[in-house]
Amino acid sequence: MLVFTRKRHEAIVIGDGIEVRVLRVGRDGVRLGVTAPSSISVHRREIYDQIRAENQVAATTTASAAGLAERLRRTSREQAATVPVKAQEVSG
Repeated sequence: MLVFTRKRHEAIVIGDGIEVRVLRVGRDGVRLGVTAPSSISVHRREIYDQIRAENQVAATTTASAAGLAERLRRTSREQAATVPVKAQEVSG
């Protein structure tokens, strides 16, 4: 972990387009401002962790949904195979 000491209005730069600036230092904490390109998501850690957890659930659900869809297809095929076929009329 890289540790910085910054005063109010000082910043650090990450890569080519992310800047983290100290806006205010108070008794309750430090207020930071983050400037980043719109293609980069910036979240508080607890929000990021929730997003990851939801994505993992969604990925598991998708796999379960795919399995369910396959079981439904298989059942449908099996039922179609057991349904008697109506005799066609032969016109003469």
